[in-house]
Amino acid sequence: MPPPRTQGTALRHRLAELRGPDVPGKALDARALAALAANPGCRRRAILDGAGVDKAALASALGAPSVFGQSQFALIRGNSFEAKVKADGGAELLRLVREKLDPGAEPPEGGHVPDLTASGPEGRTARTALALREAVEAGGWTLLDHPMLALDVAGSPAFLEPDAVVVHPDGTWTVVEIKSFPMLDGSADPAKVGAAARQAAVYVLALEEVAGRLEPAPRVRHRVLLVCPKDFSNLPAACAVDVRKQLAVTRRQLARLTRIEEIADSLPEGTCFSPALPAQELAEAVESVPATYAPDCLATCELAFHCRRRSREAAAVTTLGRAVRAELGGLTTVTEVLAAARGEAGDPDDPAVAALRRAAVLRAEALGEAACR
Repeated sequence: MPPPRTQGTALRHRLAELRGPDVPGKALDARALAALAANPGCRRRAILDGAGVDKAALASALGAPSVFGQSQFALIRGNSFEAKVKADGGAELLRLVREKLDPGAEPPEGGHVPDLTASGPEGRTARTALALREAVEAGGWTLLDHPMLALDVAGSPAFLEPDAVVVHPDGTWTVVEIKSFPMLDGSADPAKVGAAARQAAVYVLALEEVAGRLEPAPRVRHRVLLVCPKDFSNLPAACAVDVRKQLAVTRRQLARLTRIEEIADSLPEGTCFSPALPAQELAEAVESVPATYAPDCLATCELAFHCRRRSREAAAVTTLGRAVRAELGGLTTVTEVLAAARGEAGDPDDPAVAALRRAAVLRAEALGEAACR
């Protein structure tokens, strides 16, 4: 067996081949990682994300462009708000952390903001780990502005960049998420808060790996700080969000992911996902990797429209949602479901088949009564 370094080099070379010649890799961020963890059975997304393929460009080349991305105005507004929150050495941000998460700690007067500049993601990751160790040893409040964390995802490293990490005077660590959606009367849109919590859970998981390499290991807090504009102003408001549930789900789902090298080895020789390829050749390459489509993908994956189209063409029951798919057992297509409901196919002792036939009878009775009226 070749040494780990040789294995890692070979895998990176293979992923570069899948990406296409001279095509730069797209970094896997926490948002994409949270979406990947939510659908661990999708080998297509796993290999595309692992290889750093730009799925938005890929979707456009396949004729099914995505609708992902923020407007330029939203990006500028978000960056402006984040700069305001972190102004003056992060004084306001540290105050909010103490107020919402650590009211018994000393006031954060003159918190330390270390320089995290380094060459490349590996260098920034090492510099972040060193800064965290130094902050624990020094005591007091420390704000790490856009640190770099690494997390192993299906055998391939993913480099993650949270908005901020705060080291408390007691040596514990807190992840800070800064979002541009408003917090009205002390609460924000539950769906957006949930998405932020799933993203923050990925950062907490990566931060725990850093803490595990220190002796003694610092505690990573499972309550993160969510900072948003207050009402319709540009003033910051904050709330503590418990991410223990999201953390447990993310950890479990990431453990279920098929390793990237296994998926890569199963692909036909010469497979490439470069958007520059002819549409037919590119479609064949994409279809060579099994996908697990569900309607939830429309909100999380750039390839969702392409996968939905293919799923509909195959009459797959996954287009109806994971809950329906789970109820139908071994019936995998809409054609099979309709045949079972009409009594033309299926084992009558199968609970799913029996339920479908009973539903068909009830439907016929209801329509018959409606016609009589």
